[in-house]
Amino acid sequence: MQKLWYGHSSRLGMVGGGQLGRMFIQEAINFDVHVHVLDPDANAPCKHIAHSFTHGSLNDYNTLYNFGLDKDVLTVEIENVNIEALEALEKLGKKVFPQPRVLRIIKDKGIQKEFYKEHNIPTAPFQLTNNLEEIKQLATQLPFVQKMRTGGYDGKGVQVIRTVSDFEHAFETPSVIEEMIPFEKEISIIVARNENGEMAVYPAVECEFSEEANLVEFLFAPANISTETENKAIELAKSVIEKLEMVGILAVELFLTKDGSLLVNEIAPRPHNSGHHTIECNVTSQFEQHMRSVLNLPLGSTDIIQAGAMINLLGEKGYEGDVFYEGLEKFIGKPGVHPHIYGKAQTKSFRKMGHVTIAGKDLNQVKSLAIEVKNGIRVLAKS
Repeated sequence: MQKLWYGHSSRLGMVGGGQLGRMFIQEAINFDVHVHVLDPDANAPCKHIAHSFTHGSLNDYNTLYNFGLDKDVLTVEIENVNIEALEALEKLGKKVFPQPRVLRIIKDKGIQKEFYKEHNIPTAPFQLTNNLEEIKQLATQLPFVQKMRTGGYDGKGVQVIRTVSDFEHAFETPSVIEEMIPFEKEISIIVARNENGEMAVYPAVECEFSEEANLVEFLFAPANISTETENKAIELAKSVIEKLEMVGILAVELFLTKDGSLLVNEIAPRPHNSGHHTIECNVTSQFEQHMRSVLNLPLGSTDIIQAGAMINLLGEKGYEGDVFYEGLEKFIGKPGVHPHIYGKAQTKSFRKMGHVTIAGKDLNQVKSLAIEVKNGIRVLAKS
């Protein structure tokens, strides 16, 4: 008899216990899928809703290997993990999705860009550098974007180098140097794929970024693009996940240039900030779809139920300590406003503390209310 994927007989291991894992568990509970979590933060957002919680490093080989020994399936909510331990678990017959070889490609932005080049995936022209001296030799190519090859996350590890004086602030680590692209919009496509090769793709969303925090400030769904452009974006996202032969959910961030071309900016092999609205706005949320894909279940419908906007609740600059959400009560009674507070007790500048999705039938009305919410809620520290 085939082993059940639900109930006590099945153990799914989540490597990382942040907000993405928390929202994954909230969906998994509906299927009686038991999720066991490993995270280095003793008070991680997943701690109180996981079936079990292990406090430990994601980068320590023995910790991660031992965590995975009694799990049937392992998945991740962050790329910065010990890949060697996951490879060893895979050799033991554990199912690890996304596969460790895929994590190797994506974890290093240099390898990621080389993968695009080798597989004819359109992306911004780039060069790889090892140190600051090599970056300085590219002064004639200014301005350009510098991305740390490893370790960057949530807007960190990416910056624009506009002038020679900016070299003072350049990262001194191995980097990807990208040509600055004068794009018209930044859009995102989320695509899922299970072991059987079945795929499901979400409609494109449009992202607006905060330059100061280098994080998504607003997300609007559906994106205001032509049907032709959306179809091209969907096919490109499907091509990326197929060429990776990846199982799981993949966020594909794209630049739409002024001449109508699409370039892959970056990819993330996990649920993504650009898919949070799917909880309220699509038939199947990205978190449920992630679960379905790694368990090799039939994938759910990605159809839009209603239009949406998503706003990240970021820690106010200059505030650090016990969190206080100013203005939240003013909006939670308004139709279509859905807050998601991540359970982080401590705030600091630009830390992701939650998000708010605004959903409704009319995207223009949704956008208007989203701006109100953005200006009306502040994430502060208690005095």
